[in-house]
Amino acid sequence: MKSTYVIKENYEFRRLYHRGKSSANRYLVLYCMKNRRPYNRLGLTVSAKFGCAVQRNRAKRLFREAYRLHASEFKQGFDLVLVARTRMQSAGCAEIEKALCKAARELHLIEEKEGKKS
Repeated sequence: MKSTYVIKENYEFRRLYHRGKSSANRYLVLYCMKNRRPYNRLGLTVSAKFGCAVQRNRAKRLFREAYRLHASEFKQGFDLVLVARTRMQSAGCAEIEKALCKAARELHLIEEKEGKKS
């Protein structure tokens, strides 16, 4: 069974924006909320103000890759929405990956490693 599904419906995004917890940094905003399911659901948001379609699609690809690399570390049973910020246009994959992990740790979606303090 696939461990992550996609959020597509507008009402689900709005529910997360209003009721979910959030964590923000310079590249992204992460919203999360429990979903009472045995798997995670991921939604991606990139505003039209971000840039042309090429830039918006690149941002979504970077989000998907950063999440894919750390999907096994995330606790299961959450809805997640990632919102791109304009500073993300100049960021690389490693920076987005770090930003996602930091935001997820702030929301306690990823457990801290015992030997490492950030």
